[in-house]
Formats: sequence, structure tokens, C-alpha cells
Amino acid sequence: MTSASDSPLPAVTRLIATDLDGTLLRDDKTLSDRTTAALAAAEEAGIEVFFVTGRPARWMDVVSAHVQGHGMAICANGAAVADLHDGRLLKVYPLDRDVALDVVGALREAAPGVSFAVELATGIHYEPAYPPFHMDPGATVAVAEKLLYEEVPSTGAPVLKVLAHHPELAPDAFLTLARETAGDRASFTRSSPTALLEISGLGVSKARTLAACCAERGISPDEVVAFGDMPNDVEMLSWAGASFAMGNAHPAARAAASGVTLTNDEDGVAVVIERILAAR
Repeated sequence: MTSASDSPLPAVTRLIATDLDGTLLRDDKTLSDRTTAALAAAEEAGIEVFFVTGRPARWMDVVSAHVQGHGMAICANGAAVADLHDGRLLKVYPLDRDVALDVVGALREAAPGVSFAVELATGIHYEPAYPPFHMDPGATVAVAEKLLYEEVPSTGAPVLKVLAHHPELAPDAFLTLARETAGDRASFTRSSPTALLEISGLGVSKARTLAACCAERGISPDEVVAFGDMPNDVEMLSWAGASFAMGNAHPAARAAASGVTLTNDEDGVAVVIERILAAR
């Protein structure tokens, strides 16, 4: 793997795709002045910037002021495309509720002590044992089976993802166990330092949704530079023509990327954007 200063870049960069937490944002969840300037310079140069994150659209206020004219972000690990100008979800790739119920049951049996949250297009709800979301005070607290139940089928809000937390298992071991248990029914990944899994519809990923957005714009993978730091970025880092894992990245992200840059607290994304612009 090469560094940010010598890793090959596309002959023409038309789109930058970047994760947020642990990647573009500093550990204190802010954007540095240098990164803000780099994003603005990329836009001025005609390079589209897509934020591609595990966050739901309602938690995008940290970067909403920095979206370009397209106003779009890929959220919930590819399960939704949101217009940050007005908060609308433009596209949704949901997790079927019956499949979600099946996966919940399988994980309860395979990993006793697991607790769940359900991320709907309208907000998050969670079980009593699940670590509470202080950012969502209006959440319903109930068992996952109740949260996923529809009295009339296909009438509820789309399920963007189910989250599974385990208080004792190691994060990567929990991910491996879940994929072995139900990987044929849903997509499993993780972006937290804790044993917190993110469960989406089968085949849903940051990469698949980014690829669809790029195809709509006539942009090929070879014209994309991607940034990420965790297992939920692996497919995107592999798909892009050039990709950079952060200096603080998980080993799986490093293995998937074509290069490595500085850490998120050292403005690693800005370093590469500045190099892209200098080469134009």
C-alpha cells in the first residue's frame, strides 16, 4: 500500500466519495478549516463531493452546509440517498421486515445477550437493553419484534437498517458470527469501535448506491477517489478507481484501499484533495 503522497490518482477525478466519522470529521465531530477549504476548492474545480456514511440523514447537520448544488448524501450505509437541502429521502433500499425478524431471531439464538435497534426512514427505535440514543429523545422503546411488526403488511415506514449490540463479544468476532449465522439473508457490517453491527438488505452497501449515483452522472469508477476507515467502507474502497484508508483505519479498510493517508485528526482527506487539485 502506498502513501497519500505517492499513490496513483485517476487521470481525471470527477467525484470524491468520503465517509464522515473517523474519516472526514475529526474525533470531536467537527470539520477543520483545512478540510472545509479543500472541499470548497474541489467544488470550485468542478469535482463533485459525495458524503457516504452510515449516519441517517437527520444526523447530517455536521456537513449539510458543505454539500454542493446536488445536495445529495448517501446515508445508512447505502440504504438511502438524501437531499440535504430539504431532508427528503430520494431513494430507499430497505430491509424487508420479515427478513429483519428472521435475522433478529437467528442472532438472539447465536449470540445471547444481544440487543437491537431499528432504524426506520422516520427515526430510530430500540430495545430496553440497547444503549440509548440521546440524539433521538422521541424514540419508542420496545422489543425488536414489536418494533418490526406491521398490523397491515407493507404499510409501515421502510426499515433502513437494524442495529445489533453485544455487551461482551469482540467487535470483529461478532461480525464474523453474524455473517456466518445469517449472511445469506442480509448484509452485515460495522463502523463502531464497540460490538455494534449494522444490518441492511442483502447486497445493500455504500459501494452499490454510490455506483448507481455515479452511473446516473456518467461517471466511471476510474474517475472516483474514495476515503474511509472502517469495515462498512470496504466495498466502496475496493470499487473506486483510487481509494485511501485513513491512518487510523481498521485493517480491513487498509487492505481494501489503494493507498493510505494521514489520520482524520491530521486532515488526511484534505491532504489528498489538495494533491488532486495541484495535479490538474
